[in-house]
Order: sequence, then structure tokens, then C-alpha cells
Amino acid sequence: MAADLTSTKLNAENHLLLDQPLLRLPHELARKNFKSVQRFVEREREYVLPALKETNNALQSNDQTLDQTLAALDAMISRMQCLKRKMETLHQEEKMIHSQSRKRIKHLETLHQIHSLADVKYDQWARVRLDRLVVDHMLRSGYTDSARQLAQEKDIEDLVDLNVFVQCQRISESLRHGETKDALQWCNENKAALKKSQHNLEFELRLQQYIEMVRTGDKGRFVEAMAHAKRFLAPSIDLQSTEIHRAAGLLAFPRDTKAEPYKSMYAPNRWTYLSDLFVRTHHELLSLPSQPLLHIALSAGLSALKTPSCHSAYTSSSSNSLSTTTSVCPICSTELHELARNMPYAHHTKSYVESDPIVLPNGRVYGQQRLLEMSSKVGCVDAGKVKDPTTGEVFEKGEMKKVYIM
Repeated sequence: MAADLTSTKLNAENHLLLDQPLLRLPHELARKNFKSVQRFVEREREYVLPALKETNNALQSNDQTLDQTLAALDAMISRMQCLKRKMETLHQEEKMIHSQSRKRIKHLETLHQIHSLADVKYDQWARVRLDRLVVDHMLRSGYTDSARQLAQEKDIEDLVDLNVFVQCQRISESLRHGETKDALQWCNENKAALKKSQHNLEFELRLQQYIEMVRTGDKGRFVEAMAHAKRFLAPSIDLQSTEIHRAAGLLAFPRDTKAEPYKSMYAPNRWTYLSDLFVRTHHELLSLPSQPLLHIALSAGLSALKTPSCHSAYTSSSSNSLSTTTSVCPICSTELHELARNMPYAHHTKSYVESDPIVLPNGRVYGQQRLLEMSSKVGCVDAGKVKDPTTGEVFEKGEMKKVYIM
């Protein structure tokens, strides 16, 4: 009875290891929002305070007319009104982030009120989490409309990151179509955070712009490309000297060159590389996992099931026509085969084997009584033979050897 209670006891902390991004992303968005407010206020302060002081001094010294003074004050008021509108927009975003965070915290608090895995409330909570993981996977896979419909139907819009992934998908797709405008605008909005990133996304985007100018073969565009390189690439000479030297050498090679590395720089698949680089940088800045949370959850379960016999030549009945078994191994299934390949084997502290194990000449171990019963059903025992239920091989009964567990 005590063992049953232990096995069904819910450890909320272990469950929440998978749900860290649920709270981490709103925190990152709130921090980004605060930085935007700070940046706008500082920029307007640097303009308004000196302008106000200059207008006051000019008015006292009679250096400008009353109309000029009023025009200067109107300009400052206009900028302050513009700042006010920006602040109101950012304030609404902040309220939305706080509302989203409260609902997510409430969702996680519900788990701490459940003490047993057998509680029906845990099934309900787990179902909500599964819906969240499915929406997350659909968003990362580009099925934004389907993900939005599912989130609306399940009423979990505040528990998933629709807007964040929609923006990410939009910019990623624009890069795949050969456009850098949206990605560069995103880099400008996150310039301070990108300085700490290990991915030099903005440099790669500017380099691609340079490559597209040179690709035309137009001498006039060459001059424009060199000015572009001087402005945007040269400041990174200490960190990207090799790439900058290659970019300079690109001027001497046409777009159909076979010489490396210039052939690779002209290659169309650089746009795919930039798209993938943007996604990695985006997820890093917002503390999002690089893999779908559904894959992480599945990996944990697959690791608990994986044994050395998985991924072997002797697969389950789902892919082996010779096998007479009816069970399907999740590790060896077509859908999860590749995901489970790099997972570690399960660590079992107890071994559960048949009470009368024997080993066949092919090295496979079975319970003797169960093997004889199965072989009898296919007509092998009467002929003094036994059949391996996994490989379909037939052996003499005398070839079976007793196994002793140490």
C-alpha cells in the first residue's frame, strides 16, 4: 500500500522543469518593454531639455521673435505628444504581459494543489499542458492558423506564445524569400540585447546585402557595395576579419564562379542559412528552447522506454513481416525512430524476467513455457522445433539452453 502511495504521489517541481519557458518568455517581453520605454524617454529628454534651455536663453536675450519662440515650443509639445502616444501603446503591452503572466502563474499554481497522479484534476491539468505543447509544436512548424484555432478552441491563448511565433515566422519567411528589411528592423529594435548574443545576425544580414549588390555585376553597384561595406562591415573587422576579406575578394569574381569560398557566398542557400540563424537568435534572446517542448517531453518518455534491443536489426512487428508479435515498440516506430536514436538507455534498478528463461542459438532470451506455447500454436513443437517470435527463425528444441540469472 505504501508503495502505491509513493508511485502515485505528484512531484510538482519535477513537472515544472518542462514549463520554465511559460514564465520566462513574459519576463523577457516585460524587460524588453521596459527598455523601450527607457530608450524613448532618454531620447526625448536629450532633445527637449537642451531645446527648452536654448529657447529660454534666446527669449531673454531677444535673439528670436515671439513667433519663433512659439514655433519652437510647438515643436517640443508635438514631440511630447508623440512620446505620450508611444508610452500609452507600451503601457497597454505591459498590461497585456502582466495579465498573461497572472494566468500562467495561476495555471502552474493549480498543479501544486494536486497531490496525486490518480486525481482527476491532474488529468485535466495534463490535458491543458498537452494542448499547449501541441500548439507550440504547430507554431514552430509554421502552422500558425491551425495553432491559433486550436488555442482559441481550448481557451489557452494566454498560455501559448502566438504573437511571438507569428512574428518570428513572418521574418523567417521574408528571409527565405530574399528580403532583409524586416530582419534588420528587428535587429535595430533589439540592438542592445544582440551585443551579448553569440550569433552575429546583423553582420550576416549586412554581408548578404553586400553580396546582392555585387551579384548584379554592375560597376555602379560595385561603388555602392564598397560604400556599404565601409559603413556596415568594416566596424566589425576585429571579429569578422576573414569574412570581410572574402567579401572584398568577391568583387573580382562573377556570380557563376566555381572558386570557393566565393561560390558558396553567391549560393541561394545562404538565404536559408540566414533564416535559420534568425530563428536561433530570436529564440536565444527570448529564452525559448531551440527544440519544440513536445520533442523534449517525448524524449524524456522515450529514454525511459529505450533498451539496447531498440534500433537493432530485429525490429517490431510494425516493420518486420516475419515477426508474429502484436506489440509495437514506440522507440522503433516510424514516427519516433529518429527522435529516440540519440536518447540514452533507460536505467532500471529492477529486472523483470521470466521464471524459466532460455537462450536460443541467435542469442535471444525468452521464457521457456511461453515460447513452447507460442511454437505449439504454429505447429513447431510436434516436430520437435521452436520458433523465435521476433525473427521468425526455427530451431531444434535441443538447441535451447537454460539461462541462470546472477
